[in-house]
Amino acid sequence: MKCSKVLTVALALFSVFSVSAQSGNTLSLRRAVEIGLSRNIDVNLRNLNVERAGVNLSQAKGNMIPSVGGSISHNLNSGRSIDVFTNSYVNQEYTSAVYNLSSDVTIFNGFRLWNLLRTSQLDYEASKMEWQAQKDQLTLDIVLAYLQILNDQDQYELAKVQTEQTQKQVDRLIIMHEQGAITPSDLTDLQGQLAQNKVNEINAKNALVTSRLALAQLLNIPYDSTLQVERLALDQFDMNYNAHPDSIYAVAMQQLAMAKAPTLRKEANEKFLKATRGNLLPSVSLGAGIGTNFSSTGRDANNNKIGYYDQLRNNYNTGVGFSVLIPILSNFQRKNSVRNAKIDLQQSELQERSTHIQLRQIIERDYVNLLTAKERYEALVEQVNALQQSFAAAEARFNAGVTNSIDYLTARNNLDRANINLILARYNYLIRTKILDFYQGRQMF
Repeated sequence: MKCSKVLTVALALFSVFSVSAQSGNTLSLRRAVEIGLSRNIDVNLRNLNVERAGVNLSQAKGNMIPSVGGSISHNLNSGRSIDVFTNSYVNQEYTSAVYNLSSDVTIFNGFRLWNLLRTSQLDYEASKMEWQAQKDQLTLDIVLAYLQILNDQDQYELAKVQTEQTQKQVDRLIIMHEQGAITPSDLTDLQGQLAQNKVNEINAKNALVTSRLALAQLLNIPYDSTLQVERLALDQFDMNYNAHPDSIYAVAMQQLAMAKAPTLRKEANEKFLKATRGNLLPSVSLGAGIGTNFSSTGRDANNNKIGYYDQLRNNYNTGVGFSVLIPILSNFQRKNSVRNAKIDLQQSELQERSTHIQLRQIIERDYVNLLTAKERYEALVEQVNALQQSFAAAEARFNAGVTNSIDYLTARNNLDRANINLILARYNYLIRTKILDFYQGRQMF
């Protein structure tokens, strides 16, 4: 059945189906998400993890290129020392200078540097996915809190309408009682109902305050009792959600950051295991260097002092060599590193499986809840239609004085409860659709 068949007051309360042009302190859903993402501490901490992983990746790339270093030293020597020019002992005061430039490059180390580079790349991608997953979860929480405010607003409006309608009936019966046209019990029954309606209105208002507070805390902003949220558009309330758990899960595996992150962590640990195994193999490195020096004691064959720049040119020297490091015994540190890397890999594999299993189970659960919520909503629409007619008849008989207040209040309470349940069912269904949208990486607002 369409909502056009529902009681007029219920239609008014479902003003959520149209966008309202409110002024003042009104918050849209999009703006709420933007504020939440910018102010949430956990999201910002995840972002710092991404930056740190980026630095580690940059360092891993740097480890792949040769290292180059230089040194310059100027010394004032006195007493007995070795002359850097003659390489013989002297016992006098003199100055000296040494210039060196060297480079070293790793030729082979069991592909350790390469695997560490791939580890850092995957760690960086995993960090980005974890950051996105944190943002996705916060976005979902904000959307649900936002919808809760809309739900509580509608419940509060319904409570106020019920109080107003009962107040009008009480006012009418007071006049009739003064004229002796009704029995006193009819008036007192309605006055008791009015008191209950006022309690319900207070409870609904408190629930709205609580939901506004919950949203403010999610956004990490001070609570404002005047905060209003913007209504959502009609096209965001489609009651025909076309999806199946298998297709939702398949899309989630491809789109959802929380599904991708553990896989990337597992792949990073696979590369890290290979890197630690590389420590068990010999490593080969190549080194080269150039240098020169100066000494104030420098003399030629004729005992003439040799100039500074002439010495630097004459003392120019180069060298090249390679080294092989063969691991033999290192207190089992290398083998234990491999064992720990295997454990880390197994943990990440279990974490990946656990995440995917939980994701599938949650999707199946929420899909069942979606179907249940839809059936409940459709049944409540029919109930409200029937109770609307029943209440209209009871109200007409009561106003005509042919029935008592008990019959009238019974019909009224039944309709009120049905309207409240209808609002709850509508939002319950909407919440389920937003959760399933979240799993598929869809825009939720």
